[in-house]
Amino acid sequence: MQVPIEISARHAHLSKPDLEILFGPGFELTKFRDLSQTGQFAANEIVKLVGPRGEVDKVRILGPVRAQTQVEVSETEARTLGINPPVKDSGNLENTPGIKIVGPKGEVDLKQGVILALRHIHIDPETAAKIKVKNGDRIKVDTSGTRDLLFENVLVRVDPSFKLAMHIDTDEANAAGIDADNNMGEIIIS
Repeated sequence: MQVPIEISARHAHLSKPDLEILFGPGFELTKFRDLSQTGQFAANEIVKLVGPRGEVDKVRILGPVRAQTQVEVSETEARTLGINPPVKDSGNLENTPGIKIVGPKGEVDLKQGVILALRHIHIDPETAAKIKVKNGDRIKVDTSGTRDLLFENVLVRVDPSFKLAMHIDTDEANAAGIDADNNMGEIIIS
């Protein structure tokens, strides 16, 4: 089965209290564009990350707000910042490093919450049943093109609101030669 592959660049998910520290009391995110998953959007708002060794500017906020703040970067960006975040599934922030987040109205010294996002596939229950996978399974996805790559250990995330899509970070996309013109993979169930 073919799966569209989407590149997830560096971004932050903010809690309401952290959003208000960074952008001001009562601030609401404004939509830049919808993302492929229902209800998710890229906001117009951006922040700067400041680590022990360097900075990464123009980090887009994704909405809506969440219960806890989470920052997702690539391995390359983590090295620039001088931090060593683990590969984790979104929302699993235990034993992760923190970072300083700088907004136009204030700063947040995040104690933990920076991850390298585990590559994953969003899939609806009907499609999951059709290909015989369930939430939490690990599968493989084969890419084709000038830099063929087999992605292993791809987390399956099943939810009725999901639309079929695989998410990888910019380092993974570059390694596989994936871009807007070459963005399909083949799901392999073993």
